[in-house]
Amino acid sequence: MGGSLVALIAVIVLAFALFDWNLLRGPLARLASDATGRDVRIDGDLKVHLLTAQPRVSIGGLKIGQPAWAGGASVKMATVDTVTAEIRWMSLLKGRPVLPLLELVHPSLDLRRDADGRTNWSFSDHPSAGAAPKLPPIERFVVDAGRLHFVDAARKMVIDGTIDSNEHAAGPQAHAFSLVGQGTLNRKPFALTVAGGPLLNVKLDQPYPFSGTVRMGATHVEARGELHRPFDLAAYSTRLHLSGPDLADLYYLTGLALPNTPTYDLQGELKHGGKDYNLSRVAGRIGASDIAGLMDVTTATGRPVVKATVHSRSLDFKDLAALVGGAPVGKAAATANPTQKVEAAKMAAEQRLLPDAPLDADRLRKMDATLDYSADAVKDTMLPLRGAHLHLTLDHGLLTMNPLAFDLPQGRFTSIVSLNGRGATPVTSVDAKLSNVELQNFVPGAKGAAAPIEGLMAARVKLTGRGDSVHRAAADANGAITVVIPHGHMRQAFAELLGVNVGKGLGLLLSKNNQQTDIRCGVASFDVRNGEMTASQILLDTDVVRVKGEGGGNLADETLNLVLKGDSKKFRLTHVFLPITVGGHFRSPALGLQPGTAVAQGGAAIALGIVLTPLAAILPFVDPGLAKNADCQSLMADAKTAPAPVKGALPTTPAKK
Repeated sequence: MGGSLVALIAVIVLAFALFDWNLLRGPLARLASDATGRDVRIDGDLKVHLLTAQPRVSIGGLKIGQPAWAGGASVKMATVDTVTAEIRWMSLLKGRPVLPLLELVHPSLDLRRDADGRTNWSFSDHPSAGAAPKLPPIERFVVDAGRLHFVDAARKMVIDGTIDSNEHAAGPQAHAFSLVGQGTLNRKPFALTVAGGPLLNVKLDQPYPFSGTVRMGATHVEARGELHRPFDLAAYSTRLHLSGPDLADLYYLTGLALPNTPTYDLQGELKHGGKDYNLSRVAGRIGASDIAGLMDVTTATGRPVVKATVHSRSLDFKDLAALVGGAPVGKAAATANPTQKVEAAKMAAEQRLLPDAPLDADRLRKMDATLDYSADAVKDTMLPLRGAHLHLTLDHGLLTMNPLAFDLPQGRFTSIVSLNGRGATPVTSVDAKLSNVELQNFVPGAKGAAAPIEGLMAARVKLTGRGDSVHRAAADANGAITVVIPHGHMRQAFAELLGVNVGKGLGLLLSKNNQQTDIRCGVASFDVRNGEMTASQILLDTDVVRVKGEGGGNLADETLNLVLKGDSKKFRLTHVFLPITVGGHFRSPALGLQPGTAVAQGGAAIALGIVLTPLAAILPFVDPGLAKNADCQSLMADAKTAPAPVKGALPTTPAKK
C-alpha cells in the first residue's frame, strides 16, 4: 500500500515536470479575457514550476488589448516579451499574496484616461476615476527597457517615457527604479522624471522612498517623499516645491481650478491616503505677497472638494489683479501667459481698468471648494488699506465671496460677490459698501498742507451683469452706484472754484489760505442700465457754493461724460457761472470748462426743488442710518422754507416722482 502511494506521488510529480504547459495558453488567455474585458493573448512559451516553496510562472509574448472605448483588440494596451513571477505558497493560502520576484522584459504600456475619467488600467465595471493601481507586495521588481505611452484627455496630457530597473545587472548597468518621460501638457512641452529607491530586496514593512520632478515651461514641481508601503500608490507622503508664472496653470496637472495669480514659489507637505489629500505647512510667496496655510482635498464624491485656510502677513494689492483676469505687474509680467500679455496691451491702449481675460466656467463646475483667507496688512500706493478678509465657497459652478472685505484706518469696505457659472454665460453680481471712511485718506493734502477735503464718506455699488470676463459683465451690468458725503469740511478755495468763482478761488489758493467751509451734503448717484451710467443725482452743498451735476459714463469703454454746474450762495456782481466738464477715461479723467454757456449768477435759492426729493430714496440705499444722521436732512429742511429764486436764477426742473 505504502509503495503504491509513493508510486502515485512520483507519477504526479513526473506529470507536472513533463507536462507541456503551452497546451493551456489558449484556455488561460480566454479566462483572462473574460475576467478583464480585454483581448488577452499568449504568443510565447508558458512555463510553470509548481513543485517548490516559491512556484514560478513565466509567460512569453503576453499581449493585452484595449477596452472597447479605447480601440478594442486591434490596439494593444500592454505587450511584454517575458513576464516572470514567483509567489509564496503560504502567502497565497493566507489570502495576502507576496511576490518574491516580478520581472518584466521589454514591457510596452499604452495607458489612457478619457474625458469622462475612464481609465484603461482599471478592470472594474465601475472604476474610480484616476484610482491608483494596487499591486501586491513585491520583494524584487525588475523592469528591463520598458516603454510608456500615456494619454489623459481630461488633463490634456501626453507622455512618452522609459521605465527601467536593472539592479540585477552587474557593473554600471545596475541602477534603481527610474521613469523618464516627456510630452505635452495642455499643448505645452512637458517633462517628467521619477526615481525610486532600490527594488532589490524591498522591505515590505518599511516605507519606499521616491523623488520626482515635473517641468512645463516655467512651471516646476519637485517632490521628495515615500510610499507608506512599497507598491501601494494610494498612500504616500512627500515634500513639495512648486514654482511658476500662474497657479492656474496647474489645473491640468492637479485637476483643481486654482485662481489666476502672479508668479509663485511655494512649499508644503502633501499626504495622500485613499481618496483624501492633505497639503499642510504651506509657505512661500505669490507675487510680492507672503502666504501660509493648509488645504484638504477629497475625491470621495467623484469630484474634488477643497477646503483651505490661507493667511498673509502682508498682501500686495497689485497681486489681486490676476484673480479677476487682470495682467500681472512687475516681475510677474515678464512671465505672463500670452492671453494676459495681449490683454495688458489692449488695456493700456484703451486706458481700461476692467480686465477682459475670459473666465473658464467649465473648470468651476468640476470642483467644489471652501476658502478662508485673511491678511494682516495690505500694501497699496493708492488706497490706505489695512487688513483683508475673504470667505469663498464654490458649489457646482456657483462661486460666492461673502464677505470680501478690507479694513481702512477708519471705516471698512465690505462686499458680497456672486459668480454663477452654472449656465452657458456666467452671471456676476456685486453688492459692495464703503462705510465710515475718512475722505482725507483718499484726497491727502500736499506736503506740509492740510487735506483739501475732510469728513466721512459712504458708498454702495450694486450691479449684476452677464459675461465671461469682468469687463464684459460690467458692460452688460444693471444696478446702481452711489457715493455720499453726509458731512465734512473742504478748503473754501476749492469750493469757490467749483462755483467757478475764479478770482476769489485762485486768490485763496495762491495765498495758501486754509479757511474751511462746511460740507452740508454731497451725493453722486447713478442708475446703470446695460453698462450705461446715468446720473440720477449729483449734488455738493457747502456754506459758500452749491454744485449740481448731470451726465454719466459707460462701463463698456470706461468713459465719463459729466457736467458740474455750480453757483455761489452769496450774490456777487462779478461772478459768472460756467459749467465744469469731467470727461476722459476712468483711468485718467480730464477736467475742463464748458464754453459758450455762461449764465449770470442767480442767487442763493437756486434749484433746491430739483435736488431734494430723490435724497429720501438715495440715502437709505447706501446706509439706512444716513436718512437720519446726514446733514443732507438740514438741506431738505431748507428747501421747505427757501424763498423763490431771484430773477436770473437757473430754471427749476420738476422733482422726480
